[in-house]
Amino acid sequence: MKSDFSTAEIRAEVLEAEKRVRPYIRETLIEYSPYFSELSDCEVFLKLENMQLTGSFKLRGAMNKLLSLDPSQREKSIITASSGNHGLAFAYLTKKFDVQGTIFLPKIASKTKIEALRSYGTELRFYGDDCVKAEMQARATAEREGLNFISAYNDLQVIAGQGTIGIELERQLKFIDAVFVPVGGGGLISGIAGYLKSGNESLEIIGCQPYNSSVMYESIKAGRILDLESKPTISDGSAGGIEPGAITFPICRDMVNTWVILSEKEIIEALKLILIKHYLLIEGAAALSVAAFLKDKKRFKGKTVVLILSGNKISLETLKEIL
Repeated sequence: MKSDFSTAEIRAEVLEAEKRVRPYIRETLIEYSPYFSELSDCEVFLKLENMQLTGSFKLRGAMNKLLSLDPSQREKSIITASSGNHGLAFAYLTKKFDVQGTIFLPKIASKTKIEALRSYGTELRFYGDDCVKAEMQARATAEREGLNFISAYNDLQVIAGQGTIGIELERQLKFIDAVFVPVGGGGLISGIAGYLKSGNESLEIIGCQPYNSSVMYESIKAGRILDLESKPTISDGSAGGIEPGAITFPICRDMVNTWVILSEKEIIEALKLILIKHYLLIEGAAALSVAAFLKDKKRFKGKTVVLILSGNKISLETLKEIL
């Protein structure tokens, strides 16, 4: 069975998202990497979504969804579920646009992330011991109370918002052979793949996940969304399960060309390299694209490659431990 959405349909949604969100987001820089280029004998560029407002790409999708609601819908409270970057983007938007919002979090959410969310004054509710359980409870609450739910990934307008990265890449580079993208629920890679492949079918999209939480990859191998336990990973921004019936699953299955699964050691080494060679602070999930490229670099000789650095939220304690 094919994805419900073609590349042309995703491209059209992304172009609409661009009109909505452009006044409120940064066009993040693309930085040439002399080190990685020389190491691999190809042209390597870093897309610096770690420099986006709120510290990650998540602002794009959450903002597109919020701005797509009509004024009467925005007068009501809105709900989401996230212990990470999506939650932070959501909290930022509720304050910026003066909207009432509630964020559902798993009870295991880190104190650092909870404190960051509370600084925006957004209501927090705690449920379950897993992101998927918190998400399902948030959806059920929104449905019961007649409120709008903003998914971190399982929504076409959220996917389209993330796809505005593709529009920027088209402006910034004449041609791209391959894009390495971190994958959790699949919203980021769905938007980028759907948009860029609509204009360049030969473009290779590489999905990057940690061994300790490779739910999308394992689900695609199995041909259905699996309910798998995630082990602890430094790539906590991409960790967790996939909501049953997620629209990102068929998009990832049909539009992602290659998957690279990474050990904790490979992710940590990539994170350190970005810090040492580019003086950039990134989180574990952002290091996935770098680690995947390094693992498979010989295959891209003479090509132009983009590595998406998805965010910068890493605790001081984790950074100390790594270094």
